[in-house]
Amino acid sequence: MKEYGFNTTLLHGTEETNPFGATQVPVYQSSAFRHDTAEELEKIFANKRAGYSYTRINNPTVEAFEKRMTKLEGGVGSVACASGMAALTMALMNILRSGDHVVAAAGLYGGTVELLDELKAYGITTTYVRENTPQAFEAEITPQTKIVFAETIGNPKLDVTDIQGVAEIAHKHGIPFLVDNTVATPYLVNPLKLGADIVIHSSSKYINGSSDAISGILISGGNFKWNAEKFPGMAEFKKFGPFAYLAKLRNGLFRSMGACLAPQNAFLNTLGLETLGLRMQRHCSNAMELAEFLKELGHGITVSYPGLSEHPYHEIAAKQFHGGYGAIITLRTGSRKHAFRILNELRIPWLVSNIGDTKTLAIHPSSTIAAHLTQEEKELSGVYDDMIRISVGIEDIEEAKQLAKQGDREGAIAMLRQMLEQNEGERELVLLELGVVYNAMGETTQAINHLNEVMRINPENTKAKAYLDMINGILNYYCKDLLNPCFITVILLKYRSNNLA
Repeated sequence: MKEYGFNTTLLHGTEETNPFGATQVPVYQSSAFRHDTAEELEKIFANKRAGYSYTRINNPTVEAFEKRMTKLEGGVGSVACASGMAALTMALMNILRSGDHVVAAAGLYGGTVELLDELKAYGITTTYVRENTPQAFEAEITPQTKIVFAETIGNPKLDVTDIQGVAEIAHKHGIPFLVDNTVATPYLVNPLKLGADIVIHSSSKYINGSSDAISGILISGGNFKWNAEKFPGMAEFKKFGPFAYLAKLRNGLFRSMGACLAPQNAFLNTLGLETLGLRMQRHCSNAMELAEFLKELGHGITVSYPGLSEHPYHEIAAKQFHGGYGAIITLRTGSRKHAFRILNELRIPWLVSNIGDTKTLAIHPSSTIAAHLTQEEKELSGVYDDMIRISVGIEDIEEAKQLAKQGDREGAIAMLRQMLEQNEGERELVLLELGVVYNAMGETTQAINHLNEVMRINPENTKAKAYLDMINGILNYYCKDLLNPCFITVILLKYRSNNLA
């Protein structure tokens, strides 16, 4: 098979030929498949012949999606599932038994932490490393450890895993390394090429790109040497060589649990894949520009993004990724109240509990995707009560930047008005700040009103007088050059008479 560039691979990489010359993968919307003889069907169920029997087990449309993801990640095979959480559950439980132990990065998606908590009821425990370094992972490995697990980019902690370094540690102890590559996608990094053994995606996110299909997928690298003594469940499948892990899954847990991907959703994912490279390029460039802009905006907001040089994981991100640093930005706003105020003032970004959409999405993680975590788990995951997570879309970035400015100013106005209502702070100072903010927004009438009120309280307020002189000077300039001077004079007198009444 030919090797192509990333975008060409998305379109032509599997070199499939569809029936009747169709340019898109057909949707085989069928729950079962007819066969001519009983012997034929028997061979399919006995894994002695390739074929389709029941969509819970396999389906041509789903298989086409699996092949494309296998190609993109550089694996030997894939299993597509009904959701990202289903794919993760399959990936873990295909290996784990009661008494086993998992070492995981701390900055995991909240749903993943909840799943690992659920596994305690089955005798499976997890230890989270506090610092995402190979050494920290090794320090937590025990004789019972059967999986090392991490995300390429933590969601929403935004820690970046040293995939090669952690893989070497895991393999040194004879343990497979599983990596969730949802946030980075194959556009930025191929974990299997850096030593990971299994890659998982919530393909509902960037793979799909349009938030129109729930799905997940896991891809096996086929290189891990399963020790039958350490992993007794793999003993009878070692004969399948690099396909041992997939053979066990397809003939066991996956078949029995029934968390299969619907053909229509597989089709939508395959369609979305065609533009993954173009979308990720725009996602990453927009996120980089927006992060730099927000960093300079001030107003007590701190920005976290792996692309920023001061980010604690910037160095490993720059070494490991190609094409950008992902599309997720987080903000610390100082308080939950301020975070909510900013979110409520947003215009273009949508408040949606998802990432990876073409549209910019924002959320308060602590009260949503991490709502069911303990306070300790939230802190380990890098979730704080004043945090906002932004999934940057592919909109025109200048509009997003302008809205960020305006949104912050509107939040400031809301806060200052609340202070007036609650008689918090010195009235003169609050009114002055309102006048300044309104002037910056171009709301001249409001600015004059508030500054005049300051002057009534304190005729000696030099700052308010300076702003009024400046505004009036600008208005008088336009009066002389563009408009009827008498008209402007009347308007200004009206402003002053209203404010002095």
